[in-house]
Amino acid sequence: MAEIRVNGVSLHYEARGEGPGVVLVHGSWSDADSWARVLPGLAESTTAVAYDRRGHSRSEDLLTQGSVHEDAADLAGLIQGLGLAPAFVYGDSYGALITLRLAAARPDLLRGIAVHEPPGSGLLLTDPDLRPIGTAFADRIAAVRELLEQAESAAAAELYVDSLAFGPGAWEQLPAPVRHTYIRNAPTYLDELRDPDALDLDLTGLARFSEPALLTQSDDSVPMFGEVLDLIDLALPKAERHVYGGAGHAPHLSQPEEWVRVVLPRALV
Repeated sequence: MAEIRVNGVSLHYEARGEGPGVVLVHGSWSDADSWARVLPGLAESTTAVAYDRRGHSRSEDLLTQGSVHEDAADLAGLIQGLGLAPAFVYGDSYGALITLRLAAARPDLLRGIAVHEPPGSGLLLTDPDLRPIGTAFADRIAAVRELLEQAESAAAAELYVDSLAFGPGAWEQLPAPVRHTYIRNAPTYLDELRDPDALDLDLTGLARFSEPALLTQSDDSVPMFGEVLDLIDLALPKAERHVYGGAGHAPHLSQPEEWVRVVLPRALV
């Protein structure tokens, strides 16, 4: 466990193993501990780094409105500060949007990326055929946001897990420490929702990213993620798709051995 100061903020991180650099970017509500089941497998042949994004858990919270651009700049600073460039970066959910932002803005820092189910609903709103899907997702987020605006962190976290991320009843099945983390980090999700750029992407910039990109989804996740990945797939010159069977929104948690089998060969290229 260590800390590094980048882009004006102190970030908590954990590094394991030796070899080419791999950086893991967690999604909303969670932190670096979410990668505990896959870090050992990565560390056998890479330098695997997991970190708490700004405002999350053990990293510094500047108590100001943040943006996805700051998150991407933090990731760039982490890669440079730890001497990992060019790194392979894997992003889960909102971490996938951060990863894709970095690919568009600083491709020189990357040798490849993998992203799982980025919630880029903003991409769908400009297409009349896809707009209803994006709008329906936004409506479900609105209910979570209302609870967060009322400082009802526990209720918001439960609603998010059960209605957006993992499905009905999933909240009660999460280990108590994970539930605690989600509740503690609840204000960071409200911060994301207040960022007008959070759920959108620069597809033109992504079209200039010439390194390999693995785009993954699960066959039991909400259809919106597949629609978003289709648009990203069209933009990226070297995109590859993979579908997990029954792994849900977080295959690194539900199927860690399968996740390592899929991701590690791409990380070593």
